[in-house]
Amino acid sequence: MAKFGEGDKRWIVEERVDGTNVHNWHWAERNCIEWSRSFLSSLLSGLTILDGEGGLAIRTKALDKLEGEAYVNIRKGKVIPGYELSLSLSWEGEARDSTAGGDPLVNVSGSVEVPYLADENAGEDPEVRITIRDDDGPVGRRIKDAFIAKGKPVVLEKLRAYVQAMAKGGPAMDELETKKPPSVVGKNQSAASPAAGGKTAPTASVAGNAAVATKEKKKTKEGFKNISLTEKFYCRARDIYEILMDENRWKGFTQSNSRISKEVGGQFSLFDGSITGVNEELQEAKLIVQKWRFGSWPEGVHSTVRLTFDEPEQGVTIVKLTQTNVPEEDKYGNATVVENTERGWRDLIFHKIRAVFGFGM
Repeated sequence: MAKFGEGDKRWIVEERVDGTNVHNWHWAERNCIEWSRSFLSSLLSGLTILDGEGGLAIRTKALDKLEGEAYVNIRKGKVIPGYELSLSLSWEGEARDSTAGGDPLVNVSGSVEVPYLADENAGEDPEVRITIRDDDGPVGRRIKDAFIAKGKPVVLEKLRAYVQAMAKGGPAMDELETKKPPSVVGKNQSAASPAAGGKTAPTASVAGNAAVATKEKKKTKEGFKNISLTEKFYCRARDIYEILMDENRWKGFTQSNSRISKEVGGQFSLFDGSITGVNEELQEAKLIVQKWRFGSWPEGVHSTVRLTFDEPEQGVTIVKLTQTNVPEEDKYGNATVVENTERGWRDLIFHKIRAVFGFGM
């Protein structure tokens, strides 16, 4: 037996810096809270909102508070951001007397509160609260109203920039760019270059392979995925069908506003309008087919939802869901659409129905 450190090099697996998590193939998580603090501070601090317009001057000061968590998960080069943050930003303003040489009449300060900025609401603007500390009189209220009118849109724009940056990897953006695998074009050019001995690869074979690749590509739309789920309910098939087609029951188990037509060609709106679509095919207690989309998806993009109901024995129903052409990214660049959609069906719809209507084990 060889002594420690003297084994055959061919059989020793060594640490390789160059081979660690190549192209981010393995799951990696990056803590982004300090990066978020620095990035949001650079976005929001020292912004000039008004500079004398209407006799008012308003500017933001500093990011006073950032609490919560922020991270990005990377798997096979795909970015999955996660964050739940609350933040506070200080601001100051003054009203000037234009007839008295521009001397300040009133100086005030206040804060901008964003109580909840989260990845689950990436497609929506967060709540922004504007408060004033020093003066609640007419001039102070005028300054506050001016900040709401002019400053709030600026703050929301900066928060959208943060959301987009997180969707691209946050602090890992540069790393992801450098770790991208070589492009297919480069590989094809190398393959087409003259081989040793002056021989070249047969062009007919290359053309044939390209045609096959193009044909295969047409079968699956690039940038879209499908979802498949199978769920068991202890009820009759007509019970679960009626729940899914009844807007009042939707309101009950989701605690949100819903509008659902029970006619083919009729429209529906779920979760306070976050999801909209059209009924394409309806067979009572057997089948629901719908065109279905989130408001945060790119314009014109619709998936197809197909729900089948099978009752293998009385009081037991198997629901099979297939949802095709779900975009991998929303219009803001967030790459969590498929995961969030599948989780929504499972946790916010199917599990809630079991809990509220008693169709579980």
